[in-house]
Amino acid sequence: MCLSNVMEEKNKKKTLTISSNLTKKIDISSLKKDGKKSFSIGKKKPLKGPREFHKSNKSFASNSFPAKKKNFERKFIEQQATKAFIKKDDKAPSKSKLKLKAPIDKRDFKLTVSRALNVEEIEIKQRSLASVKRARLKEKRNSPETEEKKEFKKVVKEVTIPEQISIQELSNRMAEKSSDIIKFLFNMKVIATINHSIDKDTAEYIVKEFGHKAIIESEPNLGIEKKKETLKGDIKKRAPIVTVMGHVDHGKTSLLDALRNSDTVSGEHGGITQHIGAYQVKTENNQIITFIDTPGHAAFTEMRARGSKITDIVVLVVAADDGIKPQTVEAIKHAQAAKVPIIVAINKCDLPNKNLSKIKNEMMQFELIAEELSGDTLFVEVSAVKKTNLNKLKEAILLQSEILDLKASMSDKATGVVIESKIDKGKGPVSTILITNGLLKKGDHFICGNTWGKIRAMINHEGKVIEQALPSMPVEILGMNDSAFAGAEFLVTKDEEEAKKISEFRKDSSSKKNKIIANDKAALFDTNEKKNELNIIIKSDVQGSSEALKIAINKIKHDEVKSNIILSDIGMINETDVSLAKASDALLIGFNVKPNREAKKLAETQKIEIKYFNIIYEALEFIEKALSGLLEPDYKEKVLGSAQIQKVFKVSDAGKIAGSKVIDGEIKNKSKARLIRDGVVVYDGEIISIFREKNAVKEVKNGLECGIGLKDFIDFKEKDIIESYLSEKIERTI
Repeated sequence: MCLSNVMEEKNKKKTLTISSNLTKKIDISSLKKDGKKSFSIGKKKPLKGPREFHKSNKSFASNSFPAKKKNFERKFIEQQATKAFIKKDDKAPSKSKLKLKAPIDKRDFKLTVSRALNVEEIEIKQRSLASVKRARLKEKRNSPETEEKKEFKKVVKEVTIPEQISIQELSNRMAEKSSDIIKFLFNMKVIATINHSIDKDTAEYIVKEFGHKAIIESEPNLGIEKKKETLKGDIKKRAPIVTVMGHVDHGKTSLLDALRNSDTVSGEHGGITQHIGAYQVKTENNQIITFIDTPGHAAFTEMRARGSKITDIVVLVVAADDGIKPQTVEAIKHAQAAKVPIIVAINKCDLPNKNLSKIKNEMMQFELIAEELSGDTLFVEVSAVKKTNLNKLKEAILLQSEILDLKASMSDKATGVVIESKIDKGKGPVSTILITNGLLKKGDHFICGNTWGKIRAMINHEGKVIEQALPSMPVEILGMNDSAFAGAEFLVTKDEEEAKKISEFRKDSSSKKNKIIANDKAALFDTNEKKNELNIIIKSDVQGSSEALKIAINKIKHDEVKSNIILSDIGMINETDVSLAKASDALLIGFNVKPNREAKKLAETQKIEIKYFNIIYEALEFIEKALSGLLEPDYKEKVLGSAQIQKVFKVSDAGKIAGSKVIDGEIKNKSKARLIRDGVVVYDGEIISIFREKNAVKEVKNGLECGIGLKDFIDFKEKDIIESYLSEKIERTI
């Protein structure tokens, strides 16, 4: 080989060949310093994906580029890989929609070279997760038991319903919205609030309409049976219960006294029966009749109604000289409503001005037709004073009782009705019971209204202590833990536990009812209008009188004033009553009762006036006057005269004086006055001075001139009219 060829070859080895794809120039001088003679760089292929990049990674690793260039290349590769990883179609979910169950690790989101190299694998995983989600959604849509298609299963509740219940309480028990119940009632044309109470029938209907089960709350079944239709035990004929009714002062009590050979009228205040009395009368053939005497006064309506309900026969007493009166008509209506046969006793037949035919004719309008007029009503002409035809009246009663065929059990548990109730100073709560069925014995446990007790003693109508009481017998019982209300049902229980349970149930029901009623009143009658109220406390000797007074007082009505009975009770007036009267500024009334020593002393100290009455209409008259005192008085205006202002004068001491001429009537000093200007009243006050020729005068007649001074007014103008008048106070009554 020649020398030239060898040199040429050496030069070739020193030559650096750079491909056209390499954009950057390489400094050969740096290579010479390192002692390297030659190297070659292959043609760079375009970057298609992470695999190609991985294959060429070795060549890049073998390069001996400076550190800055290596960092640039690495950054460039990571940018390309990130663009390939996050595609335009695969947008990252928003922060609001991103839900992560596991805690977030920031390192998991850092993109490294190794992760960038596995972009394809990650893409596959992402696509598979998305497809899984889509598959699950599709499965849910196709499933029949989706949340949209699931039917709501309502919870059916067992709702206990008492006698009265508020809408609020009913909604709570049903777990329903009170607004829905109110809407339901509104559709039934009933306007109500959440505090409004409804009866058990309405509540039951609402509960059923809302898809719940209604359970009517009833009194505990403790083995007590009310024997009205079926009688058990020793069944025998019983004495008839007769109620004597009629108008006041027609001789009911006098007739009863004549039958009993007693004198009850003399013991009644004002000759008026104030409470129900019960007695037994023996006939000539030793048959017994039970009589119940009722008051005839208008205030005792409830008593008469109660008497008609517990009776077998009504004896209607009509005075021969007076005829039919309002209470007579009322007694007839009560008896007919109770479907009780009526025997008409025409009293005072010994009087010369009697008119029997008139009474019999008037009775026909009430379907009470005498036998002689082809009717079936028994009419007996009697005289309580002369004691005539009393046997005929007894015979008529016994005849009517035979028709009725009255029977009762003589051995079963006793039932009855409270006729009257009172608190005795030495005996405590005492009630008069009329036995309707069964046998009542000493030591029996009983329930009577809301109270209970044990029979400690029984006293008959003659005042004798007895050990047992039979049907149709009125007895006074001792042993009650509290006073019972008149008309309450009396029932004998098995033992004390039963009596207590029923009593507690009735008390709870009563308190709930009262609370609801109070809420109803507050909701329905809560207005801005305020009435003057007269607070009243009533203490009476017996329950009937207290009840009658309360009802009669509540009937006294007026638009501007009203009575408010804060307490109506029986028994002696005590310290508590006086303290309550002081605290509530109430009128304290004692009806047939007096205060004890402590209460009397306290009343004197506190300056509380106690009013005592023993006749009911006197008590009512006093209350009417007290209510009338609360009425605002009326004022009647009387015009005295008028004067026209001619000229206005200035006076150093009096200010301005109106020089006037009296044009009508007279002007009086110290009278009321009004100043009229152009038909408009600009002042209403008082005349303080009248001068005539520099002299003070009391009055000025028509046609005369004078100077008039008005109180707190000086803005006089000519031709103004001063009118003098008086205002009279007129007291009003109910």
